[in-house]
Amino acid sequence: MSARWRENDRDIRQLSPMKLEQLDAVMAIETASHVRPWTRGNFTDALASGYLADVLFDAHDSLVGYCVAAAGAGEMHLLNLSVAPAHRQRGHASFMMRELISRSRAKRLEQLWLEVRVSNQGARRLYRELGFDEVGLRPAYYPAPAGKAKARGEDAVLMRMALEGMV
Repeated sequence: MSARWRENDRDIRQLSPMKLEQLDAVMAIETASHVRPWTRGNFTDALASGYLADVLFDAHDSLVGYCVAAAGAGEMHLLNLSVAPAHRQRGHASFMMRELISRSRAKRLEQLWLEVRVSNQGARRLYRELGFDEVGLRPAYYPAPAGKAKARGEDAVLMRMALEGMV
């Protein structure tokens, strides 16, 4: 399934299923975006497990972001969403999240869950604007940066969106 966003009859964004041959570009964004990035193996495992994994292309066919989520037990759990640093603040994360919400509702899932770094105020604001509630805290959820094994990891805010009855 591919989702497109159009403005003035011009394709601006296209969300398509992630493919193994795109992992070099995905890994470039991942390593530029995270202190402790997922490994290539994490992505290949997600694809092999049948997780929802999409890549986002802009109007110039540049891969600018991706999202990985897992469905189970009537819920969807966002596992990873990243946008290339040079392409942030352009609505790409919002677009991917709105598509994930729409697809979760279409599957009649009851809830959508995610964790976000306490320090990531921009993402927290976006998720609240989309209708997520902050429902908990996971202490030291995110590992300390590589080489700082004795440092305490960063807390994660647990966020939830109720989806039932919202098709």
